[in-house]
Amino acid sequence: MRQIVLDTETTGLDPKSGHRIIEIGCVELINRKLTGRHYHQYINPEREVDDGAIEVHGITNEFLVDKPVFSQIVDEFMAFCDGAELVIHNAPFDVGFINAELRRLGSSRWQNVSAHCSVLDTLALARERHPGQKNNLDALCKRYFVDNSQRDLHGALLDAEILADVYLMMTGGQTDLALAGADKSSERKEDKAEQQSEAGAIRRLSADRAALAVLRATEEEQEGHQQMLALLEKSAGKHFW
Repeated sequence: MRQIVLDTETTGLDPKSGHRIIEIGCVELINRKLTGRHYHQYINPEREVDDGAIEVHGITNEFLVDKPVFSQIVDEFMAFCDGAELVIHNAPFDVGFINAELRRLGSSRWQNVSAHCSVLDTLALARERHPGQKNNLDALCKRYFVDNSQRDLHGALLDAEILADVYLMMTGGQTDLALAGADKSSERKEDKAEQQSEAGAIRRLSADRAALAVLRATEEEQEGHQQMLALLEKSAGKHFW
């Protein structure tokens, strides 16, 4: 299974108001393992970045002046994501911005996101698992012991890398976040853990099975038990059963 963990940074909050994408960061997972492949690009939005947005991500208008516009990077970006499941925190926000960019281009090749990818929203997933709690990325990092100490400002690639770790921890079954194929010994450990998990799986007994026999203590055994309790009472002063 191929998944792309994705994040964007933008000029503001609403694409309907003309706000644009200025950074895209993606990391690749295959069968729940980081592959080391990623996509990262800054984009000239052809408009000013809101001051409030700059305070969040620190990306200035001056920095973006010489960056490519979206039409110049769309083929490489969409080809990287094509056919994968996108894993996004608060997916409607990022997907809304990407779809707005695609509509603006009017490309016959790349339509909206849903035509090329499925989408998993980790914010919705976190709210199901932790109702009534904070479920932003920083809160999830704290909850799942994921290091986000470098996250002074938001950044698309850094946030995608952090989200990948959070997603793997939140969905279970993956505690070794090393790159896929990096260490054969780790693969052997995972195989052994899988075998142990299968061996310890719950096995349901048939409803038609014979009733278990109940063996009750004999009078002699009960008398011996009372004698032992009396001995313990005498030697220790008290007992707990």
